[in-house]
Amino acid sequence: MRIVFLLVIAVMVTACKGKKSDNTTSEKEIVILKENSYDARESKELLVKNCYLCHSPIAPEVTGRIAPPMAAIKARYINMEGYSRDEFIQAVGHFVENPTAEKALMYGAVKKFGVMPKQIFPKGTIEKIAAFMYDYQIDEPEWFKSHWEGHGNSNYSQMGYQLKDQKKDEVKTYADIGLEYALETKKVLGKNLMGTIQKEGTEAALAFCNIQAMPLTDSMSVKFDANIKRVSDKNRNPNNKANEEELKYIAAFKANALAKKEPKPIVIEEANSVHFYFPIPTNTMCLQCHGTKDDIRPEVQDRISKLYPNDLATGYKENEIRGIWSITFNKKMN
Repeated sequence: MRIVFLLVIAVMVTACKGKKSDNTTSEKEIVILKENSYDARESKELLVKNCYLCHSPIAPEVTGRIAPPMAAIKARYINMEGYSRDEFIQAVGHFVENPTAEKALMYGAVKKFGVMPKQIFPKGTIEKIAAFMYDYQIDEPEWFKSHWEGHGNSNYSQMGYQLKDQKKDEVKTYADIGLEYALETKKVLGKNLMGTIQKEGTEAALAFCNIQAMPLTDSMSVKFDANIKRVSDKNRNPNNKANEEELKYIAAFKANALAKKEPKPIVIEEANSVHFYFPIPTNTMCLQCHGTKDDIRPEVQDRISKLYPNDLATGYKENEIRGIWSITFNKKMN
């Protein structure tokens, strides 16, 4: 059985096939954001947070990739197909609303990586990401220009404005620092987990989580000089059990998720330290090991029972809060 497995922070593998697609069958209204009507830095953060784990701009060309870079998606729809700004935003929005292979334009990516899982995003998130992709130059792999031109596309250059880098003397907030630690750790875990699924299957991924997830998280704690944890109210590993304080924040993030609000970090400052909390939502890939009995194959469930006899981490559906990042670090000025 072929496993379709892209992670949630990924936003899109493909968009609609052609300009005259089945967009008209959708009930969702895609809001076309005008230039300068949205915060470009906020939209870039949404792109990085929701897309780059799978659509990494730094992954090698041949090995280690689990989805095409976002620059490739932009080039296909704009450089090759000639999508206008409005058409591009609409195509992205309608595809993400209900991704299917039939809508796909990037056939090779779908064949190689599968179709992205259907996900629910807070209102306006995808429109902001799509508008930013069209209006600004986005992160691009070093190998992409030669790769693109090697497929018969000449004189490639990415359209869009250049977003000015953050000023060197601009101080990061504690929320910025905590989110950086969480996302970098998520990248390390996600890359290894999805690579294992892709090469060896879901059962091997369970063994990876059992043996490697905690050491990898600990290594990132050492790298950032912080205490980085993933905790849950329905833990699988006893070491990931949330304490009383963390349970309050899990409940708060669950309430926000039900209201379809864009998640914001919770930051608690003490005299010399900072406590940072941020949600970990589920997606289709997660349900292979954390879903209902209809989602988890019998052989996978047997493996879970052997590795985790007191497992609580099943019964989830898409876009539910499976746990949170709980990160503590010393106060520092960046």
